Amino acid sequence: MSPITHFLAGWAVANSAQLNRRERLLVTLAGVAPDLDGLGLVAEILTRHSAHPLNWWSDYHHVFGHNLLFCLLVAAVAFAAATRRALTAGLALVSVHLHLVCDLVGARGPDGYIWTIPYLWPLSADGVWSWSGQWALNAWPNMVITALLIAFALWVGWRRGCTPLEMISARADQAVVNVLRQRLGPPGS
Repeated sequence: MSPITHFLAGWAVANSAQLNRRERLLVTLAGVAPDLDGLGLVAEILTRHSAHPLNWWSDYHHVFGHNLLFCLLVAAVAFAAATRRALTAGLALVSVHLHLVCDLVGARGPDGYIWTIPYLWPLSADGVWSWSGQWALNAWPNMVITALLIAFALWVGWRRGCTPLEMISARADQAVVNVLRQRLGPPGS
């Protein structure tokens, strides 16, 4: 799925409990963190016509960040940086695993390539997740999921007073919340 969908899914997980803004940020970023291994695309594009191209994206995307060890590392970082450590780390672990499951079901490439999840890498070559029914990255189910996550974010914004914009700008977040409440009325009315 797209990084935007992963971000919104992570934010939805973060809003399943009463977390503070920093803890919501940690859980939300956990939902996007596995795609850090996709940054190899930059090196791959820059070196593709050289004598020694770096195939970092082709060889390592869905490897370094898409495994149990990375999931545990993300949870440990969330644990260390949070106030409610166990809750935040647990939700970060859920968020990062949700990313893996979403990629398992909806990340097939335009060429038909089915992404696998080497869940036990680097500890074992066994435990690779794969699903032959994986739908394409731009398939309608991904669009529907993204639309539902946007609708959920707007509902939370109206109800709780925060949207995913809180990760970028508290002022922009509050402006969206104010518009939602002006249009829909105050929550509970």
